[in-house]
Amino acid sequence: MTSARRYPRTARVNEVMLEVLADELERMNDPRLELVTLTGVDVSRDLAHARVYYSTMTATATAIDDRASRPDQVATALQAAGSHLRGVVGRQMRIRQVPRLEFALDPGIVSGQRIEDILREIHHREASGDEHGAAGDEEDS
Repeated sequence: MTSARRYPRTARVNEVMLEVLADELERMNDPRLELVTLTGVDVSRDLAHARVYYSTMTATATAIDDRASRPDQVATALQAAGSHLRGVVGRQMRIRQVPRLEFALDPGIVSGQRIEDILREIHHREASGDEHGAAGDEEDS
């Protein structure tokens, strides 16, 4: 048995499909997809469906860059590009059935951003509490 067969077929398909899709996404000229990163692919065992996970920097970049798109525009752009991306997968991968692509925001990234926001808020509260505590100490003396 070769080393390429040490892990399941779907895992290999996931990996190759992620590379193919990410390469094509970089070549596309849609400005709504500029700050999008594909983070993973989960293909069903029968290769009929593939869920493609993505993350976007638009939530943090909106205040910095006026060209940044909103997350709903990113989802719309990915859905619109779905048939094109499926065609690219069909041409570049040697699989009998090209899966239908479904795009989903990466839940790990969303959870990570939420945790970061909570930690930032806690830190801010502690910092403002320290300032008030230090001012109170000076008044007492």
